Amino acid sequence: MKSHKLGLTLLLITSVIGGCHWLETSVPEPSQGGNVLTARANENLRALEVAAHEQVNAYRQRQGLSPLELDERVSAIARRHSQDMASGEVPFSHDGVEDRYEAIGELISYRQVAENVAYNFGHSDPVQQAVEGWIESPGHERNMTGDYVISGMGIAVNAEGEYYFTQLFVRPR
Repeated sequence: MKSHKLGLTLLLITSVIGGCHWLETSVPEPSQGGNVLTARANENLRALEVAAHEQVNAYRQRQGLSPLELDERVSAIARRHSQDMASGEVPFSHDGVEDRYEAIGELISYRQVAENVAYNFGHSDPVQQAVEGWIESPGHERNMTGDYVISGMGIAVNAEGEYYFTQLFVRPR
């Protein structure tokens, strides 16, 4: 494991196929708080997922790359991992990544897949914080600018206001 100081605390764990990202700061919790299982909270999280996806695509466009297609089926897989991390069912990590890749393979025949994860709390714009952290981390940025066509984005927030992000990247056959 490698630790880098970039004005934030980053922990980069690179697997053969992807990387993860840990981003933590200590500032006041966001105003949303509360139970994330309500319909309204879920709608807000879906809007954040779309915003994160759009920010990744905006970055790709600045690099001269085509946008990624947001696939709801792949997002559901990413969302489940984010929810599991937010609930404490699994630690903030790539634990179970092979299962997520296998689930993608049941939906889409792929040549390559990758995963980025992020965690943060206390930011007025947690999406921007996560995407900027990914851009600043070489392994995550490599996934963001890789030869992928499809993406899934899943975000969950727990009662403490901690945001968990999972982005999956897919290059179909």
